[in-house]
Amino acid sequence: MNRALRYATVGAIAASLLAGGSAAAFAAPQDLHAAKPAAAPAPASLTAKASATTVKAWQQFQISGATFGKGTEGDRGVTVQQKQGKKWVSLPAKAPINDRGAYSVRVKLGLKGVNQLRIVSESGESPVVKVTVR
Repeated sequence: MNRALRYATVGAIAASLLAGGSAAAFAAPQDLHAAKPAAAPAPASLTAKASATTVKAWQQFQISGATFGKGTEGDRGVTVQQKQGKKWVSLPAKAPINDRGAYSVRVKLGLKGVNQLRIVSESGESPVVKVTVR
């Protein structure tokens, strides 16, 4: 008898869930006509890619990329920074950003070993690019 009571309770709960689910299914199409909130603009982003991952000391290579997102419209140019110890130091390697948000900057490095570089603009910085100097 106890088992019969459990089955009856489970059956009642299942029936109420099914009824509630079908009511929600009929309500869903009305939500499709509601105005969708505007998507938030993408945050500022700066990409960077080196033309070579290994170079000789003082051999020229290029780092190119683009700027995207809100806040990058006013960016006038980019600067290359090199990690020296715990600090990022700006190098004398700069380039303008064109009308489409793209840039390309020529770089020469003399510090042998793995160099960590990034590109900075008024709106932010790129991910780190590693170039090994031999």
